[in-house]
Amino acid sequence: MKSKKFIAAAMVAGMALSASVGAYAASNIETIKAQLNYGLGFVVNGQAYTPKDAAGKSLDPIVYNNTTYLPVRALGEALNVPVTYDAAGQKVVIGAKSGTGNPGTSTGETQSGLTAVTYTASQKSAAKAAFAAFEGFETAYAPMQATTGDKFHSVGAGGDSVTYVFDKMKVAVAPRDDSFGYDLTPVTLSNGVKGNWYKPSDKDMLTFPVGDRFVTIWSDNGSLTKAQIQAVAVHVEKASF
Repeated sequence: MKSKKFIAAAMVAGMALSASVGAYAASNIETIKAQLNYGLGFVVNGQAYTPKDAAGKSLDPIVYNNTTYLPVRALGEALNVPVTYDAAGQKVVIGAKSGTGNPGTSTGETQSGLTAVTYTASQKSAAKAAFAAFEGFETAYAPMQATTGDKFHSVGAGGDSVTYVFDKMKVAVAPRDDSFGYDLTPVTLSNGVKGNWYKPSDKDMLTFPVGDRFVTIWSDNGSLTKAQIQAVAVHVEKASF
C-alpha cells in the first residue's frame, strides 16, 4: 500500500466563515467522494491529541485519493499557530500575514506586528482552573497572539469573567456583552466577526463574540492603537490546552 501523505488542507472544519463564502462556493467547490478515517490517532509534541470543532465535537480526518486531510483550524490550535479566514481575499491564513500587514489592520493604518503567545504549563493550568470556576463556562479561550514586545503576566477569574493580563493590554472573556447601555461604534474584524468599540471611562474597549461568549480587549496604559487591538482580537480563540 502506498504511504499516505499528511497535509493540512483547506478543509476548514470548525471555522466560522462569512456568508460571502456561499456565492464563492457556488463556482469554486466541487463535490467529491471521500472517506472519514475513524481509526487514525494523533500525537502532538509527544501528547495524544483529539481534534475538536468549536462546539467541542471530535473531528476525524478525511481520506481522498490516498491523501489524508486534517481539519486546519484544529491543527492550528494544537500547534499554537493562528488560523483565520480572510473573507475579502477568500483565503485561509495560517500564521501571521507578512508583507501587507497582519490580520485586523485597517487600510491606511500601520501595524507593529504580532507574535505568538507561549503559555507555560503552569499558566495553562491557571487558565483552565479560572474557566472551570464557572459552571457551563469551562472551555478555555485565550489570546494566541499579542503585539510584538508585549508580555503575558497572569490569568484569573473575577466577577463573571476570566481576564488575561499583559504589559500592554487586558483580555477579558465573559458569558455576556458588557457594552450594553454604552454608545457603540461598530467594527468588522478581518475575520468577518462584528464587534463594537465603546468607552465606559477613559479607555476605549473592543468587545466581540467568540463562540458562546464575549471578549473585551483594552489597553490600560494606552500603548496600543485600535488597529493593534483589532489585530489581536482575531487571534482570541478556543485554547487547545
